Amino acid sequence: MTRDTSSRQLWAASGAIFAAVVLLMMGLWQLVMGIVAVVRGSFFVVTQNYLYSFSTTGWGILHIVLGALAALAGLALFTGATWARALGIFFAVLSATANFFFIPYYPFWSLLEIAMAVFVIWALAVWKPRPVDMRAMPDDTGDLPRAAPMR
Repeated sequence: MTRDTSSRQLWAASGAIFAAVVLLMMGLWQLVMGIVAVVRGSFFVVTQNYLYSFSTTGWGILHIVLGALAALAGLALFTGATWARALGIFFAVLSATANFFFIPYYPFWSLLEIAMAVFVIWALAVWKPRPVDMRAMPDDTGDLPRAAPMR
């Protein structure tokens, strides 16, 4: 593994942890946005003649469902499982798509959610978790084995 590759993996691994937190936050924010749309639809300014116009209640229900599922996917990412990464990418794509169509209703927030979803997708797609070396785990005495000298 070259220095450039290990540096990239370090960024991606750190990014994957950050992506889990961001996906969890995105889901919770989307959940709140959906609740606002259902409870108080007049909060959002509805653009006239928008091709994909739905009622704000319809958008609210969509955001509630996607937000809850994205938050659960964000929690699952902390396990580091491959299925959780795939699920995280899937819900980040769905979230970005839903927010793309929601731009006329709340532009700044939608663009922020799309940008965060793109980062989550990148971080989860690039990150390649390394298997845990059980030999490097502490033994019964709590001492870690010595690492081999670097060349």
